[in-house]
Parts: sequence; structure tokens; C-alpha cells
Amino acid sequence: MSGRRMEVLSGVSALADRYDGYVVDLWGTVHDGVAPYPGAVDCLKALRAAGKRVVLLSNAPRPAKVVQAQLAGMGVDGTLYDGLMTSGELTWRLLSSRDNKAVYKDWPWLEGLGKRVLHIGGEHDLALFEGLGLTLVDHPGDADFVLNTGPDERRGKTDLEPYLEPLAACVVRDLPMVCANPDLEVIRGGVRLICAGLLGKVYEQKDGVVHWIGKPYPAVYQPVLEMLGVPSERVIGVGDALATDIRGADAAGIAGLWVLGGIHQEKLGNDPVLAQEEADGAGLAPVATVPTFVW
Repeated sequence: MSGRRMEVLSGVSALADRYDGYVVDLWGTVHDGVAPYPGAVDCLKALRAAGKRVVLLSNAPRPAKVVQAQLAGMGVDGTLYDGLMTSGELTWRLLSSRDNKAVYKDWPWLEGLGKRVLHIGGEHDLALFEGLGLTLVDHPGDADFVLNTGPDERRGKTDLEPYLEPLAACVVRDLPMVCANPDLEVIRGGVRLICAGLLGKVYEQKDGVVHWIGKPYPAVYQPVLEMLGVPSERVIGVGDALATDIRGADAAGIAGLWVLGGIHQEKLGNDPVLAQEEADGAGLAPVATVPTFVW
């Protein structure tokens, strides 16, 4: 519900006696796409030392093993968390399980998706296609569906304009889109970049059909809660994006801790009044805010 006053905290430790399971966002919370934020690794270490369960949940459109390797390269090693789930991992699992008709009950659109796919996204996302038996095509006329993982290096990552024509061509051919990252934008090393979610929203505005996988949609939280093994009333979702992390926690029936130092930093700073107004306007009621993900 909206209207509840958020607590204004300086760090995660203030909640340690209330929650045993932590669903922690990555980009904008733990790191900025280049390196961990100051204090973030120490916060994960402190959660582990306090006996808390931690599962990382990212809208990265890549398999979990790829993101795990990227994290290790940043100094966020596997001892700091109990599990890792990504929107890309769930996308891969769904696309790889299409021979199992039991999945159609929850994901009926999978049955008629086809095998020829047009990829909108960068080469760094190609691991998502491994082992799926899909045929990558270059033109909408040859495709059965679109797999959207975000902008690519050739068209650029800061401007929508280069994507409007190819998106329109896909809509004309009634191609369903699978969006493997619902994020609208992200900040990488201080630069604001567009994400797959923004391309998906444009596709919907053009009357295209989009199947969304990842936060804030509840399905991605099911494997996360299974990995945590903690009663939902003792679980809190931690993240910087109101539209995905906090709305996702709400949709999953868990509490939310809003990190203001990520995607909303430019607009809100660390002003609790502005943050409260923003949350109220979105109809969301996170338990508390913290400036950054620190203990």
C-alpha cells in the first residue's frame, strides 16, 4: 500500500534483526557496471557474518554463470552469497524447456514461439542462445520471434532513435517479443544507458506483443525464494530501481529496502522527502531507504 512513511536509515544493519533473507539487486546496488560501490562488498560480508541468507537477483539478460564470472572479476566472489538468479537465466530455462508441455500452464505463449529468432542486443549477450537449438536470423521477415536483450554496440546504447525502424519492421510482421531484461535504463560508470525494457515499452506502444521476464514480474522471484529457504515475512528485497526492484518485491509479497544511490540518485539525491513523494506517487511502500548499500 502507499502512504506508509519509509524509515530513513544509514545502513542495512538497522534491519538485521527483522529479516533473515536478503534478495539483493546488482547493477545500481552492488556495482555500477564497472566496479563495486564503496562498502557494498563489506555489506555482503557483514550479512554473511550475521548468518543471513543472501540471493543476488539481477535483470541481466545473461545466464547466471556468466554474471557470476563477471562478479568474481569485480571482487564479488561466490562466498558472499547463497545463490544467483538473473532474468537471462530464467529466459534460458524457459526456452530450453519447451519440450516439456507442463510449462505451458504457466507460460502458454512458449508453445507457439517457433525456432527462428531475431536478436536485438549485443554480442556480449550471445551466451543466452547456447544449447537452445534456435536459429539466429538477420531480418524480421525470416524470424518467428524477437529476443530482446537490449541495445548493441553498432546502433549505440544511449539513444532510442536507431532502434525505432527495426522495431517497427518487427511489429508489421506480428513477431512476438521476449524481453529478457525489463530494466528501462542503467548507469554505467556515470553514463546513463538505455536497456531492453525501454525497447520493449516502445514495442508495446507500437502495438507489438511483449513477453516480459525478470523484475518486477513475480515469476522470477519463485526460484529466488526457493534458494533462500526463508519464510517470506522474514525476507526483504534490496535494490535501487523503484519500478523493478521495489515494485518486484511488492509483487512477490516481500518487504522492500530502497537504495537511493543508484538510478534515482540524479533526481532524488538522498532527500527523504523527495523519496517519499516518489514512492507514494508510484503506489509503493518500501520499509525504508538507505543512501547506498552499506552495512
